[in-house]
Amino acid sequence: MELEATARRLVAPECGILAADESSATIGKRFEALGIPCTVETRRAYRELLFTAPGIERYLSGVILYDETLKQASQGGARFVDLLARREILPGIKVDAGAKPLAGHPGEFITEGLDGLRERLAAYREQGARFTKWRAVITIDASRPSRTAIRSNAEALARYAMLAQEQGLVPIVEPEVLMDGDHDLARCETVTGMVLHQVFESLHAHGACLEGLILKPNMVVAGKKCPEQPGVEPVAEATLRTLRRHVPAAVPGIAFLSGGQTPERASAHLNALNQGASRPPWQLTFSFSRALQEPPLAAWAGQADQVASAQKLFTHRVRLNSLARMGRYSKDLEAVP
Repeated sequence: MELEATARRLVAPECGILAADESSATIGKRFEALGIPCTVETRRAYRELLFTAPGIERYLSGVILYDETLKQASQGGARFVDLLARREILPGIKVDAGAKPLAGHPGEFITEGLDGLRERLAAYREQGARFTKWRAVITIDASRPSRTAIRSNAEALARYAMLAQEQGLVPIVEPEVLMDGDHDLARCETVTGMVLHQVFESLHAHGACLEGLILKPNMVVAGKKCPEQPGVEPVAEATLRTLRRHVPAAVPGIAFLSGGQTPERASAHLNALNQGASRPPWQLTFSFSRALQEPPLAAWAGQADQVASAQKLFTHRVRLNSLARMGRYSKDLEAVP
């Protein structure tokens, strides 16, 4: 079955997924911090820098694109989707319309974009996309998330997944419990478990093919403002415990988001997750954005003469996460060769 084969390819050993699906507004904030003008051309040039970096095909199975990027081409005229496909990297596309305030639930969000999604998915498939992504945002504190927020987002994720599979596209299902706040590790574990339980209940209810989808969850971590930050091992233990309790073995792979972690911390956590003596039933890989892009973006800073050095940093970062994917990463490897 094509869906299952594509899903397995996305989580192939030694490989991960680059999330390069930032909206123009989001990437604009990152550019602004570095003094880079945010124009169609600078966004195109930056994405070309990433997609043409030497050697990344050894470590990346897929790239999630933004609508604008899916339609763009390299300076030489090659469409990005074709450029990636020639390197045997699957092109994907973010299809949600972003998180909006959930009416009646202050501080909570619902992801929109289901209206017209069937038609958009068919067009994306025609344009070369082979998988998709939809992100749900879950606010966490002492009293949130509400059951309404969890159920509403899980239902939207399930409806999206079914529409994607209908069009022959592998859905990446991304329920993200945010790192913002002062919650501790135990609170994150409880909430993440509640969210994953509801997501898979909704996927089952809609009849989704679990073998033909990828889960993209947060790792179980304490909030950024929590005074007690756990070490790498407790995070890995809590994350694996939560996944074992709530994620069916039929799912071929789990591609973690970095969620605001530093590049080094995200790699260390992924490495610990893949070092356990008892192997989990799923492939454990990465689908990072900032944790892969921060070093090359800062090195490039919009300067054409810095493309080669930025690409070297990007390939290095991707390679480190490939090693973490196999449980072979160490801090000693961080120095750029």
